[in-house]
Amino acid sequence: MKIKMMVLALLVSMVGYAQELYVFTDPASNVPAKSISAKWSTKVLKSLHTDRVEQRHMPEVMLGLSKQWMVKASGTFSDMYSSNIRWESARLYTKFRFLSVDDVHQHFRVAVFGEVAHSVNPAYFEEVSLDGDQSGVMGGVVLTQLWKKLAVSGTASYTQVTTKKPKFIEDAYPWQALNYSLSAGLLVLPVEYTSYNQTNLNLYVELLGQQTLDRKQHYLDLAPAAQLIFNSTAKLNLGYRFQLNGDMHRMAEKSWLVSFEYLFLNALSKKK
Repeated sequence: MKIKMMVLALLVSMVGYAQELYVFTDPASNVPAKSISAKWSTKVLKSLHTDRVEQRHMPEVMLGLSKQWMVKASGTFSDMYSSNIRWESARLYTKFRFLSVDDVHQHFRVAVFGEVAHSVNPAYFEEVSLDGDQSGVMGGVVLTQLWKKLAVSGTASYTQVTTKKPKFIEDAYPWQALNYSLSAGLLVLPVEYTSYNQTNLNLYVELLGQQTLDRKQHYLDLAPAAQLIFNSTAKLNLGYRFQLNGDMHRMAEKSWLVSFEYLFLNALSKKK
């Protein structure tokens, strides 16, 4: 009976969380408490500057310290600022969920998050990005609403670039930016849950935007994606991001993202 209750609890939690595992943004929900998640992401694009195909790889580890608090450490390796793939940045991210309103087949959650990043890359593009391109700090808030098989999430954050810039170009690139996103995820399969071993298929669409505060430039991207979840612990993502509107000098206006993540449930629990 105890085992059946544990399986039922896992199913309920996965049904509610599956369609919130957005490909390009984070929801207000966290990695399950006392769990560890390991993820590898690869971004591929054709640079507008060099006209060559470039790639960026990002390994990351996420720790669910509690139901409310998680931390994430990651790094990036790429050939976007060099002729060969090399290490370029390290990042530390944390998120605290301070509000949860849970009901049957629906919930509303709100969290705040912060990030600090160090990059060895020079200032070159007008887009403000801590994904390996620049050093800086970021803080923001995310709100997520679940209705049965549909989850919608909105994010707003502020980024301050700390990359050292030569005096003669320090005004040529933005230092501050407001980032915003609107994400929706739909659980397509299975139609009905009977086991946590069932494969999930989730479809996503995300609007990703940025407005720089000092140079008054902007972009707005659309990013559809598909996701498969195996045995409730392994996740495979494929997404395509492209610009709808903007006036920035960016590395690229289109890119592909593929990632694989594995969740180690209760890995941080104390052994008895």
